[in-house]
Amino acid sequence: MALGCVTIVTIFIFCSMLHASEVTIVGGNSLHVGFYDNTCPQVEKIVADVVDNAISEDRGLAAGLIRLFFHDCFVNGCDASILLDSTPSGEPVEKESPANGKTIRGLEIIDEIKDQIEEQCPATVSCADILAFATRDAVVHSGLSNYPVPAGRRDGLSSRSADVLGNIFGPKSSVDEIAEGFIRKGLTVEEMVVLTGAHSIGKSHCKFIKERLYNHSSTNTKDPNLDDAHANYLSRKCPARDSLLAEFLGKIGLGGFFVDELGNLVDLDEVTPVILDNAFYINLLHRRSLLQSDQAMAFHPRTSEIVQRMAADQRGWSKKFTMAMNQLGRLDVLTGEQGEIRKNCRAVN
Repeated sequence: MALGCVTIVTIFIFCSMLHASEVTIVGGNSLHVGFYDNTCPQVEKIVADVVDNAISEDRGLAAGLIRLFFHDCFVNGCDASILLDSTPSGEPVEKESPANGKTIRGLEIIDEIKDQIEEQCPATVSCADILAFATRDAVVHSGLSNYPVPAGRRDGLSSRSADVLGNIFGPKSSVDEIAEGFIRKGLTVEEMVVLTGAHSIGKSHCKFIKERLYNHSSTNTKDPNLDDAHANYLSRKCPARDSLLAEFLGKIGLGGFFVDELGNLVDLDEVTPVILDNAFYINLLHRRSLLQSDQAMAFHPRTSEIVQRMAADQRGWSKKFTMAMNQLGRLDVLTGEQGEIRKNCRAVN
């Protein structure tokens, strides 16, 4: 299915057998702002120009880049392994995982940036840093203030689809499952709630919300935590396969999305769908969230108070979001002589 100008931004998580107290953000403190000041001083301008041009033509790419960064960092660290098309081992790579697959976007932007940077500063800037810079620029393009991004990451040498399984949670994951995953990564429950605010932009597929509308449980057809008016709105966007609306759309030639297992696409926030803001949390409080895993945060004792604070303070949330993005960008990074600087982000040297 062609995704057009939209993307899906889903919950991400790291699953480990380690106790939370045994986990730290490995290598992250080796990063620093201005890492390329002497070796490639124009790098951030190149990245910003390419990202701005791309998002100006396709606003959905902002959410795509943010999701790409999340899915990279939560699977074996921020090492650009999600960008690899193949590795010497021949195993299926991360981008081939069902958690990425048809919904991943932004790869061509990173390719274009890398090509330009290699012309100016050969074998100098890592793909992992390019992705971090590009994600920051996507955040800025979506309405938040510019913020400095520490750099110095190196690129990973491996990428396995198998590593994605268990590291990316879906729309039915519980708050406790997601929270414990963040804690194991060295992040806090508040950072989890703050970063999930990325769901104020982008879109999701009907496949991930139809159960909330038509088959929530043996006692409730509709999720009781879903506002009735919003449920009606979503039902029009995602009609049941056997509904009269679905039949009508098929007759007029608009029912093709039923052929695709992912289904139609719906804005995560229908009010400000391309602006990063705290409307996401306001929607949670009014039971108007698209994803079940997001909605649960409004009522769970570990997260409800945080949701209320974020809903009441746009400036406070935006500041916390950019800080949390930099914390995310420090997860299990490779630095120094570890990894490599790829010449092509899609292949190891």
